[in-house]
Amino acid sequence: MSRSARALLEYGQFEAVVGTVLDNNDGMEKATAEQVVEEALKFVATAAQFRRVVIAPSRVVDEGWHALILHTSTYADLCEGLGGMIHHHPEPPDADRYDGDVIERTCALIEEAGYSVNRELWTAPGESLVDVAANCQHSGGPNCGPIVPMPKPKGA
Repeated sequence: MSRSARALLEYGQFEAVVGTVLDNNDGMEKATAEQVVEEALKFVATAAQFRRVVIAPSRVVDEGWHALILHTSTYADLCEGLGGMIHHHPEPPDADRYDGDVIERTCALIEEAGYSVNRELWTAPGESLVDVAANCQHSGGPNCGPIVPMPKPKGA
């Protein structure tokens, strides 16, 4: 049995982030927006758990991460509860920079963290069943730094 990513947020917080995904993506079904946010939560929780491993979200999952970050208080509390801020460093989309190995490593670590992965949302650019507004694609490369987990300051 897998862990619940929704449990990382209160009901109202989750619904507010889903609402942001819906606002940014005309015509998206609410159930799809919920899945996007759930995968983003799994991603952030996994980044916090595996702080020394380079991982990256798919473009679709990044849409959920963007929406989550816009809810600054919710995101700050989430990161604090996970052990420290997970920073986002955007990169413009570039199909030539896509690295399927990073996505596979990310999905494997999400599963190792105890979550199930919705593989339909972790596809390569151009293969997604979901079109999103996010104009960002992470490669996980050394110059990207998509994940920069920051530990809590000592004494905080």
